Amino acid sequence: MRRPKEWWESYFDAQYLLEYEPIFSPARDRADVSRLIEILGLPTGERLLDVPCGQGRHAHLLAESGFDVTGLDYSKHLLDVARERGTASSLRYVEGDMRALPAKWTSRFAAVLNLFTSFGFFLDPMDDVRVIREFARVLRPGGVLVWHGGSRDGVMAKFLSRDWWKSEDGTMIAHERSFDPLSGILTIRSHWNGEKTSGDREHRIRLYTASRLAEICQSAGLIVEEAFDGWSSAPLSRRSSEMVLVARKS
Repeated sequence: MRRPKEWWESYFDAQYLLEYEPIFSPARDRADVSRLIEILGLPTGERLLDVPCGQGRHAHLLAESGFDVTGLDYSKHLLDVARERGTASSLRYVEGDMRALPAKWTSRFAAVLNLFTSFGFFLDPMDDVRVIREFARVLRPGGVLVWHGGSRDGVMAKFLSRDWWKSEDGTMIAHERSFDPLSGILTIRSHWNGEKTSGDREHRIRLYTASRLAEICQSAGLIVEEAFDGWSSAPLSRRSSEMVLVARKS
């Protein structure tokens, strides 16, 4: 009997890009990558893995900055968009599942980047643990994981049950959110209505506290050394809705 498809297997498509259009600005991407380079403190030429890389927002800019970048994503659509932007000897994109990275990548990378709340997608929470273990496996000794996403503490402290905005083509988009404190799963119901398309769908993300993520990292041989309030240089607080964790392979 075939298992039913999970939401993430089909969600990251053209509608996803339209839905999050206001966030995907070149200025914001460059600001994030500038801060990321500061956090990494690595010389140019080092090997970085951006996973999942989506449409290449960060990977492309990191390659422009002189790093050797591999981007991996499950979505063929987003990878096609990334490749249209350009590839080079120092920038390549690979289709794959972050729960099972290529065996030949063991100890290959100076840094692994998991950005823009690209974690907690899977129905089974042990899959999240497998992802962190895979990140640790492909890092070289002393390598760094930079994890960026929602902080359960801060999201709950400032919980927004609904909001809406308009895309550049006039499509009205709305999100309705609910949270299950037992499973830690945030459910987001998307609605959109425009001249060309209308519809609705839902996706789910398991939110983590910094302490729980640090425990998962430690079990994989990664020690969290720094925790920031999003992309700022301020330390993580209980009201930080986003967090950046920096973990090093021991």
